[in-house]
Amino acid sequence: MFTGIVEEMGAVMSLDKTLAGTRMTILASLVMGDLKIGDSVSVNGTCLTVVTNDERNFTVEVSPETLSVTTLGHLTAGAPVNLERAMKLNERIGGHLVAGHVDGVGTIRSRHQEGNAIFFTIEAPPETLRYCVVKGSITVDGISLTINEVNDKGFSVAIIPHTAKVTTLGLKQVNDPVNLESDLIGKYVERLLQERSQLPKSTPIIDKDYLQKRGLI
Repeated sequence: MFTGIVEEMGAVMSLDKTLAGTRMTILASLVMGDLKIGDSVSVNGTCLTVVTNDERNFTVEVSPETLSVTTLGHLTAGAPVNLERAMKLNERIGGHLVAGHVDGVGTIRSRHQEGNAIFFTIEAPPETLRYCVVKGSITVDGISLTINEVNDKGFSVAIIPHTAKVTTLGLKQVNDPVNLESDLIGKYVERLLQERSQLPKSTPIIDKDYLQKRGLI
């Protein structure tokens, strides 16, 4: 489990691709402090397991399934990546609860500056968008962000200069793909209501208006 607060940007050192999957070695510094073999680490929002490590880098194995449903298959040697170690229960959660299980890949459709903030509009697949609500949380490439607007095709978020500087989102441009993970709470609410037969199996988008009408917020 993660918080969506990126600890540092690392860089892909090498990729060893085979039919069985990919071994990825990542150069890092801060996250290496107490990283051990078998630990979970979020790489661009994807939970991966450390299989080898030394003082300056670690290696993870990425399955063909993960490559097919995330943007990790597009990475090349030298590419920057967002890194976060698994959360500790005795520390503050600065973002929100993030599983590191990517729900889908979105596409940046617009980017513009307003004051000191950069605004992004991201097109999202329906299975991710259904859990998006205004002022709710979304994870974009492992970064915990607040949703500003939602429509039938996507959502918008804004990042401050600090986020642009310390994460890969500051480097992203229009048409770039990004990993998306929607908030866990919406998924659990939907499942519980389905079990109680209060929702049809084919569910509409759960937005703020939908929850208000049912007295859930």
